[in-house]
Amino acid sequence: MGLTLIRNADVLACMDDARREIAGGWVWFRDGVIEAVGTAADVESYLADADEVIDASGCIVTPGLVNTHHHLYQTLTRALPGAINTSLFGWLKRLYPIWAQYRPEDVFAATQLGLAELALSGCTLSSDHLYLFPNGVTLDDTIAAAQAIGIRFHPTRGAMSVGESAGGLPPDSLVEDEAAILNDMIRVIDRFHDASEGAMVRVGAAPCSPFSVSQELMRDAALLARDKGVMLHTHLAEDADDIAFSLERFGCRPGQYVEDLGWTGPDVWHAHCVQLDAQEIALFARTKTGIAHCPCSNCRLGSGIAPVKAMFDMGVPIGLGVDGSASNDSGHLLQEARQAMLMQRAVGGAEAFDPRDALYLATRGGAQILGRHDVGSIEPGKRADIAVWDMSDIRSLGAWDRVAGLILSPPAGARDVFVEGRAVVRDGDLAQVSRSDVLRAADRSLTRLMSLA
Repeated sequence: MGLTLIRNADVLACMDDARREIAGGWVWFRDGVIEAVGTAADVESYLADADEVIDASGCIVTPGLVNTHHHLYQTLTRALPGAINTSLFGWLKRLYPIWAQYRPEDVFAATQLGLAELALSGCTLSSDHLYLFPNGVTLDDTIAAAQAIGIRFHPTRGAMSVGESAGGLPPDSLVEDEAAILNDMIRVIDRFHDASEGAMVRVGAAPCSPFSVSQELMRDAALLARDKGVMLHTHLAEDADDIAFSLERFGCRPGQYVEDLGWTGPDVWHAHCVQLDAQEIALFARTKTGIAHCPCSNCRLGSGIAPVKAMFDMGVPIGLGVDGSASNDSGHLLQEARQAMLMQRAVGGAEAFDPRDALYLATRGGAQILGRHDVGSIEPGKRADIAVWDMSDIRSLGAWDRVAGLILSPPAGARDVFVEGRAVVRDGDLAQVSRSDVLRAADRSLTRLMSLA
């Protein structure tokens, strides 16, 4: 790749340690790596060598956004009748039979659709939690979809092993043998995981939740992940039913449960954690255990408001997640950041959470909990994962503080998005795959699934 210069940004919001915001800023990158940033005063010396110059007048330039929790296969089951006004457990029971009909091509189409939506909203790195594998579905299907879109990807090999007959929540038809689960975790890690700096694919181990897998699988997955040098992910303390299940089934709260099984530490991140108490927050802060905060999904399912302000102030690593599209019905990370800020203000007052802190969670914070110290900020040596936001359009024009305005009045989408220095979105549209092809594949799978429902 040649030398690319993005210049004339109204503000370059670096999200580095100093949280620099450079008026009239520019960023210079080559071969997927940022080499320099600066102000308008010193840009002229770079112009002659640039292979491509991108004018960011009227725009904010930020690091690419990071999505730390998603179930991309769910993108084809948004706004499903019978699951619209239910809480978590009832919602899952309504959807399990439909998800049981998925084929590999459906998972590919749903994942590609969800990642396209994320990319258009400025996302450059997304995790994914696939925990059901009917009809020949494999994690490989999601990785192929991510490669088509061009986004940086952190899929996790999820699993469910405790069905209804054994006291779990999922139907028996969707659970797997635990030995087979562990063997497939080894297979996908060995085949796809790339630990190197700038990796486009990393793989994690992710038993679905305490109410769908055994304690033995949780413990074995942790041992396997640490042997392989990959991260661990699961759902935890999502709502009141989740807490009640843990107390009844295991005789302890979720924090104690995960600590006993080896599921704390900087190589672990948990989704939701809405119902953590003060002792559990202190545990996560002390062990640097990460949390994927999913505010829109938490609202949609009536799960509650996570104590993010307390977590943030205590130093718990936190990122943002849109969660499954069936429990959020949207995949726009700036809207997620806005919702995170608003919910903390709703319970803590107008000064409880600053828009810039919300942007930090959506960028640097998310990269941190995914173990990606090579992305999440704009500074020399970091990978060129960058989003350009046009703030002169209808949804954003009028914002005096442009950086705060990115959260308070978010644009519909990013104008340009670069991953590893390659354009994934240009002028508001997908750059590496045809939008019509993505929509056609998704519509084909949706039509088949609806005919079976």
